[in-house]
Amino acid sequence: MLSRLSVISSMDPRTGGPCQGIRNSFESMKMLGVNLEVVCLDSDSDSTLWQDPFKIHAIGKGISPWYYNKALYLWLINNLLRFDFVITHGLWQYQSYAVSKALRELKKKGFTSLPRHYVMPHGMLDPWFQTEPSRWLKSIRNWTYWKLIESTTIQNADGVLFTSEEEMTLARATFSPYKPKKEINVGYGIEAPPEFSMSMMEAFYMRSPQVENKKYWLFLSRIHPKKGLDILIKAYTILAEKDEYKNHLPDMVIAGPGMETSFGRKVKKKVHNNQTLISKVHFVGMLTGAAKWGAIYGCDAFVLPSHQENFSIAVVEAMACSNAVLISNQVNIWREIQSGGGGIIAEDNINGVVQQLQQFLQLDPILRSKMRFNARNTFENHFIVANAAKQLFNTIKA
Repeated sequence: MLSRLSVISSMDPRTGGPCQGIRNSFESMKMLGVNLEVVCLDSDSDSTLWQDPFKIHAIGKGISPWYYNKALYLWLINNLLRFDFVITHGLWQYQSYAVSKALRELKKKGFTSLPRHYVMPHGMLDPWFQTEPSRWLKSIRNWTYWKLIESTTIQNADGVLFTSEEEMTLARATFSPYKPKKEINVGYGIEAPPEFSMSMMEAFYMRSPQVENKKYWLFLSRIHPKKGLDILIKAYTILAEKDEYKNHLPDMVIAGPGMETSFGRKVKKKVHNNQTLISKVHFVGMLTGAAKWGAIYGCDAFVLPSHQENFSIAVVEAMACSNAVLISNQVNIWREIQSGGGGIIAEDNINGVVQQLQQFLQLDPILRSKMRFNARNTFENHFIVANAAKQLFNTIKA
């Protein structure tokens, strides 16, 4: 049996995709003979709440946005040699530096049977992070950090793992020098969702009783400027104020953590100050378990006009539940979705989203049913986690 170590800043489910990706792949990798352990910069008291079926070494909270905690480096020095390979998840934080430094130190001490090291950026090499005007100060920070530290991390790793061809292509255009030993598209995926049951809808309606027995569109993601929620609300407002749509425009359900942030409060205020929207847009917070699946199964369409999205597990979950997805062309799996006919793709701006929502509204019932059928097929053809796990397994055993 191969032993795998994943190193990540946090396994808290509220942090989004990377930690969920580790969870999604666990069973499939286990069936292929790969044992998983995770080390993260969370407190041990937090980790006991997650009840994962694999070992999580939560060594304590990191300090500052860099997540610095010297205990991680010491843990790696004492434990890395137990593993056949190690995957660093994410860049720009202490975990990538600590793994690279620990491997160099072990090599310097004369150890020759070191685990192979792969870096999985999870979209963090996307040009958007360097070109978005609101991030100009962070882009300078990232460029400096790249020159001093992260380019060496990438160059010394045995390979860089990507979740899609789009992500791999975009990563080449962001920083220089960019000289990975290998670039590998291992894909990404999820387990098939649990079968629909009315108890799921009941759990969801407990959180959002306003939409019971009504059509609604679903935005389910972190409440963050990158996700395009502000332009979705603006586009939805334009449609809600048109006479031709007033009587049959679905409600909008906004689900996800982050409503307490300044951005979340700003979006919510705009909705509550608009008499047209106040009865049609519903903020339900983060959904998990049966309530989450009820929200996804019950929606008329899943909407995510993100400005940058490496993969989006939530989009794939929606397709797995036979839902049409209305996304931007900044979601890196948009090509697969477009070619499979499982949704409508738009530019990540107000005009693009307005046209996208209008196009979906104008579809006749037969075409909508076909799009939902295509969405499920796209999931089965591209995003089943067992296929991604096999690709990763073939990479690490080669």
